[in-house]
Amino acid sequence: MNNINWGIIGCGNVTEKKSGPAFNNIPGSKLVAVMRRDAEKAADYAKRHGVGKWYGDAELLMNDAEINSVSIATPPAYHLEYAIAGLKKGLNVYVEKPVTRNADEARQMAEAVKQTNGRLTVAHYRRALPMFLKVKELLGNGTIGEVRTVQIRMWKTLQPDLVANSETNWRVRPELSGGGYFHDLAPHQLDLMLFYFGAPEKYHGFSINQSGLTPADDHVCGEILFKNKVVVNGSWSFNVAKSEATDMCEIIGTKGKITFPFFGTFINWKNETEEETLNFVHPQHIQQPMIGKIVAYFSGEGPNPCSIDEAVVLMDIMDAFTCR
Repeated sequence: MNNINWGIIGCGNVTEKKSGPAFNNIPGSKLVAVMRRDAEKAADYAKRHGVGKWYGDAELLMNDAEINSVSIATPPAYHLEYAIAGLKKGLNVYVEKPVTRNADEARQMAEAVKQTNGRLTVAHYRRALPMFLKVKELLGNGTIGEVRTVQIRMWKTLQPDLVANSETNWRVRPELSGGGYFHDLAPHQLDLMLFYFGAPEKYHGFSINQSGLTPADDHVCGEILFKNKVVVNGSWSFNVAKSEATDMCEIIGTKGKITFPFFGTFINWKNETEEETLNFVHPQHIQQPMIGKIVAYFSGEGPNPCSIDEAVVLMDIMDAFTCR
């Protein structure tokens, strides 16, 4: 495959800066067309971003002979349908997170990849960012010794500042998103735990709707025991005072600790002899490093940076955390 020619299905807010422009910044990659059910908005997006073609129907976009790869950036309720359709047409597929609403749908997607022998990658793009790769390096070289426990705290107000604006606020409609803000933000955090620590042995949790202001649960707690004996404890609350909002991960080992925010730009680490804080500047288009790896994979020149099988494990964990 000489060139990866992209079509975006669902050119909404997440594609404006995070991903859309990046498709044209990678050698051998080009954004050819975009689609949105509101055709007028699709046309506006195409005009503003210099995209040659736009559609109001995903089927028409996927039938465009110039396109060989699709990026699915719709609400999660439509990921499975569009991914299967794309795979059956022989297209490469890049799916936003969460990959689906639940683990059952993720397994259906995995089966479709197997049946079509297609290429599909999930948008857990923090795996490719220098900041989070540095954490992996620190863990790998034993900077804090053997990891014993990880503490994740994501506490936000009823209107989290990390969540993109949406006309319908579909993120708190479980039939569209799979859950609430947890389903929008936690995939990044939990995927990094899998990226850092490998296969989990067991996990459990619960969720509740404390505020009752939306149909979605707004408080989630969960624990993971990894096969390498690392224990992760997570707390997600989207119903706290603004003064108590926090985004922090602490990885504690036998010789020290690594601290960082999942949605910030620094790492602090210390051990028995030294301490250092490292500051980072994320790329303007934050998915660009991941898209570079995906283009290499789709072109047959590199491994899959995040497979559907890995995402199935993630969705199993999320399902376990959000059961009642």
